[in-house]
Amino acid sequence: MTVTQSGPAASRAIGGLPTKVRDCGTAPPHPRPAGRDQYTISEVAQHTGLSAHTLRWYERIGLMPHVDRTHTGQRRFTNRDLDWLSLVTKLRLTGMPVADMVRYAELVRAGECTFAEREQLLTAHREDVRQRIAELQSTLDVLDYKIEIYADARRASERF
Repeated sequence: MTVTQSGPAASRAIGGLPTKVRDCGTAPPHPRPAGRDQYTISEVAQHTGLSAHTLRWYERIGLMPHVDRTHTGQRRFTNRDLDWLSLVTKLRLTGMPVADMVRYAELVRAGECTFAEREQLLTAHREDVRQRIAELQSTLDVLDYKIEIYADARRASERF
C-alpha cells in the first residue's frame, strides 16, 4: 500500500482531495504512458523533475513510505505514487517545510479519522502562503514603480 491508500476512499481521493482536484489542473512535464502503472525510478525522475536521490530520500524520511519493489529489489512506482509526488511537489513549491509534509503523509496513512488535523495543517499553511503572496505583491509593486520611473526618464531623454 502506498501513502495515498488509506481505505475505501483511496480510489476516489489522494490525501483527502477529490481525484478531480489532485492534479490542480496542470499537466505533468511528461505525460504518462497510456495503460501503464509501473515505473522505474529513472522514469519517475524524468516525469516529476525530481532526482532519483530525492525520491530515495523521500522514501527514507517517510514522505514516500512504501514503494513496491521487484524481486531484484528495484523500485516500481505506480500512478498513485506519481499523484502523491505531484501533491508533494506542489506543497514543496509553496514552501511547506519537509517536516510538515512528512506529518501530512503520516496523517494520510492514519486514515479518515485525521481529516480535521489535515485540514488544520493545510489551512495554517495556506495562511502562510497568502501572507508570502502579499509580501511578494508588495515587492512587485515597488519594482513596477521603479521600472516606470526609469522608463519615463528614458522616454524623456529620447525626446531631446
